This record gives sequence, C-alpha cells and structure tokens, in this order.
Amino acid sequence: MSHAHEGHDHGSSGNLKVAFFLNFSFTILEIIGGVWTNSIAILSDTVHDFGDSLSLGLAWYFDKRSQRGRTAEQTYGYKRYRLLGGLITGLVLVAGIGFILWKAIGRLMSPEAVNAPGMIALAVSGILFNGAAVMRVKNGSSLTEKVVSWHLLEDTLGWIAVLVGAGVMAVWDVPIIDPILSIGIALFVLWNVGRNLKNVMQVFLQRAPESFDVEEFAQQVRQFPKVKDTHHIHVWSLDGESHVLSMHLQMASDASRDEILAAKQKVREALDEEEFEHVTIDVELAGEDCASCEEEGG
Repeated sequence: MSHAHEGHDHGSSGNLKVAFFLNFSFTILEIIGGVWTNSIAILSDTVHDFGDSLSLGLAWYFDKRSQRGRTAEQTYGYKRYRLLGGLITGLVLVAGIGFILWKAIGRLMSPEAVNAPGMIALAVSGILFNGAAVMRVKNGSSLTEKVVSWHLLEDTLGWIAVLVGAGVMAVWDVPIIDPILSIGIALFVLWNVGRNLKNVMQVFLQRAPESFDVEEFAQQVRQFPKVKDTHHIHVWSLDGESHVLSMHLQMASDASRDEILAAKQKVREALDEEEFEHVTIDVELAGEDCASCEEEGG
C-alpha cells in the first residue's frame, strides 16, 4: 500500500509543478498582452492570475512537503499539509472570483470599447496555456488537485468567454457581452469550488470519509466468530485519500489467542476496499472493564 501511495504522491506533486509553471509563464505573457491591447480588463485579470500563480506555488510546496515520512513530532507524517494547499488555493480563487464579479458588474453599468483583435490573440494563448494545465491535473485524486483543477478551469472558461466576446465585438459593437459571460462563468465556478472547499473542511474537522459507512462496518464485524460487540470506532482521513481507523473489539471470554488474531485479520480484510493507512484494534474479553468507556461515558 505504501508504494502505491508514494507513486501517487509524486504524480500529484509533478502535476502541480507543471500547472504552476504554465500559469506563471502565462501571467508574464498576459502583462505584455495587456499593455499591447491597452485593455484594463486584461491588466486587471493579470493581478488575478498572479494570485493564481502564488496559490499554485504554495499548493505545489505543501504537496511536496506532505510526502515526508513520519517523525517523532509528526507521528502520522505530513500528509495533512496537502490540505493546506487546497484550502489556500480555494480561498484565493474565491477572492479572485469576487474581484472578477466586481469588475464585470462595473462593466455592465458602463461598457467600454476594447481592442478585439488583440484580445482574440491573447484569448487563444490563454486557452492553450490554462487548458494544458487543466488536462494535467483534472484526473488527480487529491483534494488539492481537484480544487486546483477548478481554479485552472475557471481561467480557461474565462478566456473562452473573452474569445467569444471578442469575436462578437469584432463584428458588432456590443461590449456588454463580455461582462455577461464573465458573470455566468464566475458563478458556475464559484459553486463548484465551494463544494470542494466543503470537502477540504470536512477532512480538517475529521469527519468520517463519505465512502465509509461506520454503522454498516460495525454490524459486519459483530458477525465475526467470537466477536460479542464493537465500540469506540473512530474513523477520519489524513488528506481525503489516506484514512485512519481505531476501534475496540469485545471478544467472547473463552476466545483463544488464535481466534482473536483471526478476528483482527478479518477486520483488516473488511477494510481492504478503502485506503486505510493506519488501523488500531484494541481487544477486550467479555466481562473486562474498558477504561475508555468509563472516560467517555460509553
């Protein structure tokens, strides 16, 4: 299992690295293009893209840091650092969308003429750069990659809107199209980013993984030979992919050592379909006192 995680972790870090350099390179190109087209809208978006690059760089850094092994201080390792990248990226994106909405609403009130041919050329570049980055991270399984993919998709859709709007404005004088498209795309992306940020916060708050039914698992374990009861089942996730479980097994008072080991093995087999990296099973015989039960009122 550890080798599979290691391979995924390096893939995740590599995807974020490529996304960062693509986004940062295009930000430089966008500055030049904004001056060339004399477009305040594009120059304003440059600030947004610079924030994107900063958050992608942080996501890449935290993802690499999450691959470090366990230490005496970080006994579970550094996997949770990956969530910081997703959280920061999501918050920066929400702020960026707010900025775009503010600018777009202002343009609705007072439409401005633009250099349509120059915007078309820059929009095509934006779609190529950001689209390549989206393709690199869209199939990632980490929460950070999912948030980043929406981050980059928002930029790609934004440039598609610029391309469509600039194309129309090159033929007809209807500058109001650009802010209308921008508002629609921003609201669509905001909805999806909000869902991903919710998932990030649920992991931070140690909620049980959505794919794992605690009650169903407990009922399954109670059917194992010599198992009388289960309690103190605690399940949480380190980073949305690698999970942790601890539980108490109450065995029959006459259960032998081999029967206890067999029950523990069956518990682990029942978890095979999930990515549980740490599993702790405490065993008690029927009639024994449970100190944890007394402490928690169980």
